[in-house]
Amino acid sequence: MQPSQPIVNISAYKFVTLDDIDDLRPRFQQRCLDLELKGTILLAPEGINMFLAGSRTAIDGYLDWMHQDARLADIVPKESLSERQPFRRMLVRLKKEIITMKNPVIKPELGRAPAVTAHDLKRWLDQGHDDEGKPVVMVDTRNAFEVDVGSFENTLDYRIDKFSEFPEVIAQHKDELNDKTIVTFCTGGIRCEKAAIYMRNIGYHRVYQLDGGILKYFEEVGGAYYNGDCFVFDHRTALNPQLEETATVQCFACRAVVTPREQLSPHYVEGKSCPHCASVAAAA
Repeated sequence: MQPSQPIVNISAYKFVTLDDIDDLRPRFQQRCLDLELKGTILLAPEGINMFLAGSRTAIDGYLDWMHQDARLADIVPKESLSERQPFRRMLVRLKKEIITMKNPVIKPELGRAPAVTAHDLKRWLDQGHDDEGKPVVMVDTRNAFEVDVGSFENTLDYRIDKFSEFPEVIAQHKDELNDKTIVTFCTGGIRCEKAAIYMRNIGYHRVYQLDGGILKYFEEVGGAYYNGDCFVFDHRTALNPQLEETATVQCFACRAVVTPREQLSPHYVEGKSCPHCASVAAAA
């Protein structure tokens, strides 16, 4: 028997004006269905954000088709492999923003904040400072439950519950951070791109976004200076620095992340409950 072919998972985004999203939605939906892809595509006036999985042939066919649109021709996705399909269905959704910040003056298409590559970031962390001798501070722009799965060493984590909280929180820390080089990061680059632009707009002088986010960092340099895994928004739940699915799961009932150790608890019943559910119930 021939071994089954691995599933190719891609994630990508681009901030670009799309004034025809109502027309694009059925076209993207049909193309993905024809190729038997599953996942989610978000379309908004500010751009596109996508998470798709399928066979190598199907993914390549989708990318070839998408690249025929000149606005999307330069999108290069991040890839990982899995043994199973991590999505249950195919959705193409229309949104006001492809990542919700509720700050309409932030328009990445008009100019990105400077980006630092994975290799350059590792070099900065190796030497303990950037190329101008400034201390480097990592700022995690993800939600608290994502950070708890894993993050860079010595990262500033402001315990936000949703990305729209980030602008107010980071503005409160401007004075203590403004003499340092700040590197914002997130899973795939989209949140840290908006975050870095916002920080520059309010007067931060030395702000970089980690180009491609954590997943690109894993792909290019591995797990150096990173502790734990990276939460992903599909049924794999988390990837390790080798971009492999881990044993971490997400509780079906309360949506909390449940580590392998927590899965040993008698409160963990797959698909029904977990220790986090029990803690909430006890506190009620």
